[in-house]
Amino acid sequence: MTKRSNGPLISVRDLTKTYDLGETEVRALRGVTLDVWPGEFVALTGPSGSGKSTFMHLLGCLDRPTSGQYLLDGRNVSSLSKRELSGVRNAEIGFVFQGFNLLPRTSAVENVELPLLYGSRRTGKERRESATASLMAVGLGERLGHYPNQLSGGQQQRVAIARALVNQPKLLLADEPTGNLDSRTSIEVMGIFQRLNRETGLTIVLVTHEPDIAEYGSRIVGFRDGRVTTDTHVESRRQAAIELQKLEQEEPDAA
Repeated sequence: MTKRSNGPLISVRDLTKTYDLGETEVRALRGVTLDVWPGEFVALTGPSGSGKSTFMHLLGCLDRPTSGQYLLDGRNVSSLSKRELSGVRNAEIGFVFQGFNLLPRTSAVENVELPLLYGSRRTGKERRESATASLMAVGLGERLGHYPNQLSGGQQQRVAIARALVNQPKLLLADEPTGNLDSRTSIEVMGIFQRLNRETGLTIVLVTHEPDIAEYGSRIVGFRDGRVTTDTHVESRRQAAIELQKLEQEEPDAA
C-alpha cells in the first residue's frame, strides 16, 4: 500500500449533496462533517433515505458533492476532474457491492484481474499472480477457474472482495455486502473484513441497515435526514471468528 499521511484518511467538512429532480430538489446530505482514521472499521447505518449511500458514493469518488470539502489521505478530491477521480478510484479505493457485480462469462481470477487492466504497467503474468494471491487471501485459491454460476453467493462475494483488494487500496468501501447472503455466510464475509482490518490495517467503511452487521465494526455512525446523528465506538464488538466457531460446535449436535 502507498504511504499514508499522518492525519485522517477521510476528512469531510460540511458536505452537502442536492439532487435536482425537475421542479423538486432533494437534499440527500445536509452538512456532514466526519473524520475516519487509518485502520478504522466504520459502519454507516440509518433508515432508507437517510443519506448513508449517497455519502458512500461521495467517499468513493463516484459522485461530486454540491458543496463542502472531502480530503482523502490529505488530498482534496472534492473538485477533481472525471479523469482524476477515475484514477483515485482505481488506485486508492476498493468497492464491494450487494450484487457482487461479477462478469458472468469470466472466471474468478479473470474477474479479479479487471482493475489491473486500467492504468497498470504490469505484465499478464504479474496480473495473474496478483489476482491469484488476492483470491487466496479470501480462501478461494482452489476456485480460480470457476465462473460465477459455479460459485455460491458467499463465494461470489469473496471474489468481489478479492477484486476490491487486488490494487492494495487505502480504503475499502462496502455497500450492503451481506444483503444477498444468509446468516452464516454473512458472518463469514464479516470475518474476512475483520481479519483484513486487523492483519493489514485496511481502513473499511461499510453501509448496512442491519444493526447486528454494524456491530462487527469498531465504530458506528448513524445517519438520518442527510445528517450524522450518532457517532459511537463499539464497546462489545461482535467477533465473527468466535461466532463461526460456535456454529461449528453446534452442527454435530444438530445432526
